[in-house]
Amino acid sequence: MTTKTVTISLALAGALATALASLSVPVAAEEAAKEKCFGVSLKGANDCAAGPGTTCAATSKTDYQGNSWRLVPKGTCITIDTPFGPGSLEPIKRPS
Repeated sequence: MTTKTVTISLALAGALATALASLSVPVAAEEAAKEKCFGVSLKGANDCAAGPGTTCAATSKTDYQGNSWRLVPKGTCITIDTPFGPGSLEPIKRPS
């Protein structure tokens, strides 16, 4: 490799790293402005794993399943009303 090729490669790598870093900042800021809210998602509408028998998003078995969660704007979870009461910042044990 010539010096010119190495310089161009390093410049491109630096530009790519900067571009990728700038993409992750807004996502991180957006996620920081949200919180997990348990017991508020409808069947199949949870954001990630909802306990035994589920793997990840959209696998909750029932509406308002106590161990499934959705990301909601920070500070709003406990104000969300469901037929079983408000949302919770911790998993909810519901009677079977």
